[in-house]
Amino acid sequence: MDREVELFLKAYPAVTMVEALITDCNGVARGKWIPKTKLNTVTRSGLKLPKSALALDIWGRDVPELAFENGDMDGYCMAVPGSLTPVLGPNGVNQAQLLMTMTDEEHAPFMGDPRQVLSGVIDRFRRMGLRPCVAVELEFSLLPDPGKEGLLSDTMASKHDVGGNLYALNELDRVEPMLDALRALFEVQGLPYEGIIKEAAPSQFEINMAHSAKTMQVADHIIKMQRGIRTIAKRFGLIASFMPKPMDNVPGNGMHVHCSLLDKRNNNIFNDGTDAGSQHLRHAVGGALDMMADSMLVFAPSYNAYRRFQPGNHAPTFPAWGMDNRTTAVRIPAGPHQAKRIEHRVAGADANPYLTLAVVLAGVLKGLDSQNEPPEPIAGNAYDQQPEGDTLPTLMGDAIDRFSSSEAIANFLSPQFQRIYALTKRQELAEFGSRVTEFELKTYLEI
Repeated sequence: MDREVELFLKAYPAVTMVEALITDCNGVARGKWIPKTKLNTVTRSGLKLPKSALALDIWGRDVPELAFENGDMDGYCMAVPGSLTPVLGPNGVNQAQLLMTMTDEEHAPFMGDPRQVLSGVIDRFRRMGLRPCVAVELEFSLLPDPGKEGLLSDTMASKHDVGGNLYALNELDRVEPMLDALRALFEVQGLPYEGIIKEAAPSQFEINMAHSAKTMQVADHIIKMQRGIRTIAKRFGLIASFMPKPMDNVPGNGMHVHCSLLDKRNNNIFNDGTDAGSQHLRHAVGGALDMMADSMLVFAPSYNAYRRFQPGNHAPTFPAWGMDNRTTAVRIPAGPHQAKRIEHRVAGADANPYLTLAVVLAGVLKGLDSQNEPPEPIAGNAYDQQPEGDTLPTLMGDAIDRFSSSEAIANFLSPQFQRIYALTKRQELAEFGSRVTEFELKTYLEI
């Protein structure tokens, strides 16, 4: 990467510090700030971080069983070529950002790194002569600083007693200075921003990304977008939250994944010239539905995430699909035949993008490999048509059990990652299980 560094520093001479970051299992950015004088050293030799740094719980604590079993051994964080980008601050560009990925002591991929997990799934498609083409819709909430206005949920509910003013342009006008600063940051970093809309919940927004056959780069871009959105919002006295369910009784924040498959001639194999799509599309849908419950811990990684899956709140409650039907877990959007694709609507906005793309694509692979036939597509309101007993895990503990015992997860994501992720999530669940909530106190304290 010597040439990349040389050209970058010539283009941005005011840069003094570089943020070298890698994401853990929860999608949290970890890493170091390094002076630009050390940039060549890092791109050539990497940075050392403990392997356990990628398996910290949501509070940033070690999982003892993972950290101490090998003496908390280091891994090697290596720079991702092409990921060195400027960061636009309030006074212009004076900082840069560099993505990293972890290898083990023998410089083989460390499968505790979510980026390496996704890479393994992409490699399977490559061996089949296929390339996934993906895009993501990313929802988030713009909320006031809780230190200034009290509890977020109470504050926002009182300001928006009825509805969230879906698609309203005047809601974008209210935060125009912040959105302008965000657009400028995305342009400087070359992020594939295609627009923003006001979503259904109070203070909820959605950013649309361009479709790309560079799947790994899409996940990299989501990490940079999320970090940029949080940073810009803070500059304007706001909190940008990707919490799946920050408020009662309104839709939560999701991360919808659009996916098609291209062959060696760049033909979309989901397109056969009909409205229904090809047999490959049906098999991919069948695999996605079959893999969905096992993958729920990735789609809903937090204790809060399971609050989002409620009938009528634009989040699916069971594995089903439909043609242009937003009440189903998998939707086949209407549009030109050459754009035939799957929209996977299960993941919450707090899901790790590398892992989310990995399990969505793993389901597609599973369907193609086994030629899964899906049930008939659902027309109309899917919430009214849920078969008895056919549901996704609705409790974090059930999702952990399903994930940790899944042969498909071990096959497509690796047994090593399966163990690391399950142990991390069990530690988080145990912490929540030991806490007494404010709602419990209000309910039971005087009874």
